[in-house]
Amino acid sequence: MFQRLFGRERYANRAITEALYAQIVAAARQTVFYSAWNVPDTPLGRFEMLSLHMFLFQHRLRGEGGAAAEVAQVLIDEFFMDVEHSLRELGIGDVGVPKRMRKLAKMFYGRTAAYDDALQRNDHDALAVALARNVRPDAGAWPQASQLALYAADASRQLAEQPTESIVSGTVSFPVANA
Repeated sequence: MFQRLFGRERYANRAITEALYAQIVAAARQTVFYSAWNVPDTPLGRFEMLSLHMFLFQHRLRGEGGAAAEVAQVLIDEFFMDVEHSLRELGIGDVGVPKRMRKLAKMFYGRTAAYDDALQRNDHDALAVALARNVRPDAGAWPQASQLALYAADASRQLAEQPTESIVSGTVSFPVANA
């Protein structure tokens, strides 16, 4: 299966990558995050939601081998290429992009460590605190952090139930966020 998906069929690989990334982005762009849950609808707010969903996807495939490990790596590469493209669209020049990319990569991996720790311990409060610290650092109290933490934990459980074969074939499903 690994050879079939990632050995000779480059077009199929690209189609799988694009399908998975589109599903991750669609989940991160659910309107309720920005309207009812007060995630800032800014480039940084959208980065936070995309980072959360990319983390959840990577968290699901962690420890998998073969095609799943390859898909996980390709998707994280796609994520960082998308972030770089977004920086350029925002008008960041060639000189400033590498510095900002290093900062955003550090932010991403720092966040994922905090989210992973909270999910591993099944600690809702720690997850809500980490989300509030990252998504709304300037807000002080952010009551919707608890809702986002519940969503993230639910998404983690739902992703865990999805067969690896389905994911590496290009289908991943996140829960619908409800206000």
